[in-house]
Amino acid sequence: MDRGTVGNAQSGRLRVEVREVGPSAVVTPAGELDHHTADLLREPLESCLDKGFARLVVDCSRLEFCDSTGLNVLLGVRLRAEAAGGGVHLAGMLPAVARVFEITGADAVFTVHDTLAAALGD
Repeated sequence: MDRGTVGNAQSGRLRVEVREVGPSAVVTPAGELDHHTADLLREPLESCLDKGFARLVVDCSRLEFCDSTGLNVLLGVRLRAEAAGGGVHLAGMLPAVARVFEITGADAVFTVHDTLAAALGD
């Protein structure tokens, strides 16, 4: 299992862990996903796609906030993953983050799971 963490001391508001679980890349953002931190999530997600992982699981259980910029990162990566024959699965969203997806209708275009285990078992 490969593990990696990206982030920098200046932003401090978002840390991202990446690991491989079977055919999936599991990406775990922790903190706040917004205009200032979006690239900290975009870069590892795109890197996973570049490495051949078409199935991405985003473990949102430690994601405390997501604005429209963060949502757009996930939507863009979803398009790339689907074009490669895969998809983006979201797991364990906290209520505040889930609400953003509900309000915008984005929950209808992602496969959403209650837990990371459920996303990996799908």
